[in-house]
Amino acid sequence: MSAAADLTRAYRDTIGHLATGVTIVTTTGPDGPAGMTTNAVTSLSLDPLLLLVCFDRGSRTLDGVRSSRRFAVNVLRAADGDLAAIFASKRVAREKFERVTHRESHGVPVIDSALAWIACELHELLEGGDHVIGIGEVTGMGVGECGDPLVYYRGGYTTTVRD
Repeated sequence: MSAAADLTRAYRDTIGHLATGVTIVTTTGPDGPAGMTTNAVTSLSLDPLLLLVCFDRGSRTLDGVRSSRRFAVNVLRAADGDLAAIFASKRVAREKFERVTHRESHGVPVIDSALAWIACELHELLEGGDHVIGIGEVTGMGVGECGDPLVYYRGGYTTTVRD
C-alpha cells in the first residue's frame, strides 16, 4: 500500500471513532423523489437557521438538489439499518422509495417513520474535496414518536444506550 493509502486508511479508522447520527437526505428531482444515506450532516447556524450536508460528487441526489434547490434531512431510528442500507445503495430512486412510506412537506419527500426531519431551501453549494457541501436554510421541521436514533460508529450501525 502507498503512503497516501495508508494515511487515508488511518484517517478513516480514526474518524470512525466519532459517533454520528444516520440520516436519509431526500429531494425531488426531474425524475421524481431521490434520496441517499449520509452521516455527514450538522447544524451550522441558529441565526439564520442553517444546516450543512455533504454530498458525494457522483450522487444522483445531489443532481436533484441542484435542480429543485430543496432537500430534507430525515433522522433514522435505531431499527432503520436496513433502510439506511437501501438508500446507501446504487439502486434507482424509484426502487428506494418503494421501500418506505413518505409524504411531501415544504416541497420535499419526508419519510413517515423518521425520528425527526428538517426541510431546507438550498442556500449554497461549496466545493469540498471529493464532496460538495450543501448549506440549506431551514424552512420546516418535525419530530416523530420518541425512540432511539440510528448511529454510525467504527464502520457499522449501532444505537445509543441510555441508563
